[in-house]
Amino acid sequence: MLKTVETFIREQDLIPPGSTVLCAVSGGADSIAMLHILYRLRDSLDFSLAAAHYNHKLRGAESDRDQQFTAQFIQLCCGAHRCSNGNCLPAVSLYIGSGDVAGQARLRGTGIEETARDMRYAFLRQAAEEAGADLIATAHTASDNVETILFHLARGSGLRGLGGILPRRDNIIRPLLTATRQEVEDYLFRHSLPHMEDSSNQDDSYARNRLRHQILPVLEDISPGFSARIADTAALLRADEAVLTAQAQTLADQAVLRDGELSIDASLLAAAPDPVASRCLRLLLGRLWQGDQNCSAVHLNALLRLCRGHSPSAELYLPHSTNARRSYEKLLLVPRLGPIPLKEGPLSLPGETDCGSWSIHCRAEEYRGQRQGPWDLWLDREAAPALTVRARRTGDRLTPPGRLGKTLKKWMIEEKIPRFQRDVLPVLDCGGRVAAAAGLGPDRAFSPRAGQPAWHITVSSPE
Repeated sequence: MLKTVETFIREQDLIPPGSTVLCAVSGGADSIAMLHILYRLRDSLDFSLAAAHYNHKLRGAESDRDQQFTAQFIQLCCGAHRCSNGNCLPAVSLYIGSGDVAGQARLRGTGIEETARDMRYAFLRQAAEEAGADLIATAHTASDNVETILFHLARGSGLRGLGGILPRRDNIIRPLLTATRQEVEDYLFRHSLPHMEDSSNQDDSYARNRLRHQILPVLEDISPGFSARIADTAALLRADEAVLTAQAQTLADQAVLRDGELSIDASLLAAAPDPVASRCLRLLLGRLWQGDQNCSAVHLNALLRLCRGHSPSAELYLPHSTNARRSYEKLLLVPRLGPIPLKEGPLSLPGETDCGSWSIHCRAEEYRGQRQGPWDLWLDREAAPALTVRARRTGDRLTPPGRLGKTLKKWMIEEKIPRFQRDVLPVLDCGGRVAAAAGLGPDRAFSPRAGQPAWHITVSSPE
C-alpha cells in the first residue's frame, strides 16, 4: 500500500518536492493510516509534515478521548527519524483546535454536518498558516469516493458530481483516494497501529452510513469489484468534465468585472452548447461569490433562458443576494443592493447638486451653438429661471430638438436605457414640464439659441 500511495502522489503531482503538508487526523482508521504513510514517505518524496486535530465537541467524552489518543499516537509513532543517508527528519508537530459545533449550528440555522465541516476546514486553514503548510491532506479513500458518487447519483447530478472526490482541489489533497477501506484496515493490522472508532459511523440514521452498510455490500455481491470499476469510471468522467470546463473558462474569460458587477455578451452564452454555457455561468458566479460555485441546475437553466430570451430588461433573483439582468445585449450579474434612491429637490443654479448616485453641475454661460448631449446639455436661462430635480412620472413627455415628442418611457426604451436605471435617472422639471432628462437630453422648448444666456448642465455618476 505504501508503494500504491507513493505512485498515486507522483502521478497526480500531489506533493511537489519541498512542500509542507498538514495532515488532518481525526484518530480514525483512515486518518491514522494516512499520517503513518506520509510520515514514512516524507524522505523519498522530500516534504515536511505536520498534523492537526479538530475536536467537534459532539460526542462528549468520546470526542475528548479521540483528541487524547491522537496526541499520544503522534508523540509515540511520529517522532524524529534518522534516515539511511544520515539525515534526521524532525518529529511531527500537532495543532489542536475545538469548537461548539452544535451551538454554532443553532446560531446559523444550518445542519450539524455542514457546520462541522465548515468549522473544521476553517481550523485546518488556520493551522496550515501557522505551520507554514502549502497543502492540507485529508483521508478520503476509494470507498469514500464510491459512496459520494452513489450519493450524488441518488440525488441527481451531472458530470461534476459523478466524477466524485477530486485528488486535489485548491490546496486540499487526498493521498489515499485509490486505497479501499479494506486496504486501510489491512495496513493498520500489518503494522499493529491502533486507531479510534467513531460510534456515529455505526448509526444508520445517516444516509452515508446506510449506503456503506446496506447498499454497497449488495452491489459488490451482485458484481464483485464494483467499487474499483466505479472509481475508474469516475476518473473518465473527471477527464470529460475537465475538457468542458476548459471550454467554459475560455468563454468566461470574456466577461468584465467592474465595481462588483460582472457583464458578458448574452449572445455568447446563448450560442454556446448547454454543457459549456451552464459551466460558464457557474464559473462566473464563482468569480462573483469569492470561489463558491454552488448554484442549482434550476438557477443555471433560468440564467440560460434569460440569455436566450427576447426581453431586453428581464431580471432574475439568485442566491447570495445576487441579481441577473438582461441589459439589452448584455447579461449583468450584480449584488442585490437595489438602486440608490434619487434625491429630489431644487437644482442649484449655478452650483453643484447631489442627487444620491448622481451629481449635477450647473454653470451660467453664453450658449455658442455647442452640441447638445444626453449628459452634457444647455438650457435657456430665461425659459428655465428655476429647475427641480425629480424622478420620471407617468405621462412625462420629451421633445428633443429636431425630433418628435414621445413619453420618457418610450424614449428610454428606444435609447436602450436598462429598466433598473429608468426610475433613478434625474429629470429636470420647470413648472411641471420636463426641461431635460439625464441620458436623453433637453426638451426643444427649453433649448437656447446661439448668443443667449444659458445654463450649462453636466450630469455625472461615480458608477
